[in-house]
Amino acid sequence: MSDSPNRGGAERRGMFGVLGSGDTSGYGRLVRPIPLPNATQPPYGGWFDEVVDTLTEVLPEYGADAEAAIEQVVIFRDEVTLHIAREHLPTVALALRNDPQLRFELCLGVNGVHYPEQTGRELHAVYPLVSITHNRRLRLEVSVGDDDRHIPSLYPVYPTNDWHERETWDFFGIIFDGHPSLTRIAMPDDWDGHPQRKDYPLGGVPVEYKGARIAPPDQRRSYN
Repeated sequence: MSDSPNRGGAERRGMFGVLGSGDTSGYGRLVRPIPLPNATQPPYGGWFDEVVDTLTEVLPEYGADAEAAIEQVVIFRDEVTLHIAREHLPTVALALRNDPQLRFELCLGVNGVHYPEQTGRELHAVYPLVSITHNRRLRLEVSVGDDDRHIPSLYPVYPTNDWHERETWDFFGIIFDGHPSLTRIAMPDDWDGHPQRKDYPLGGVPVEYKGARIAPPDQRRSYN
């Protein structure tokens, strides 16, 4: 596996972890640690070793070097996550789908995560995979920087990722290269920014509720 940065914990301040956005929740002084597990060393236990060893063995048949493709393996709470270099993501997914010993036929979509403190790897795309044949689950995770938010689309391997990649682009700004129609799916086409990023201002619009008018979050009374 290639070297990868330490994923050690950080701190979340306030209710939402957003700085300078007018956090008016009353939790402005709340400080909580964020535990992020680091790489796990083999043996991993259970079927995890079998999957990782098989994937490492078959990847050259698909044109990828396992040392370059798999950045690290993380076992946390009895779940396995493979951190993949973005340029090798489609190849790894194809091997996981097609090899008879792996056979992860189903991808449940892609989820975006924003870690502003991880300089150069702020945006993560997480893909939950399921092997119906072997009754197993694992995750693939790809990290990219804010200044280069491109990740290859998995639409050619798992076509059901179509709308999921659109949603992750819409909310986090990750650009999935090769997607057939990477357009917004929830926000209006002319919306400015990506609202699930942690640096996105709370903002909002006034809400009327049973005759009362509630101001947008960034205009309410601050309790910090």
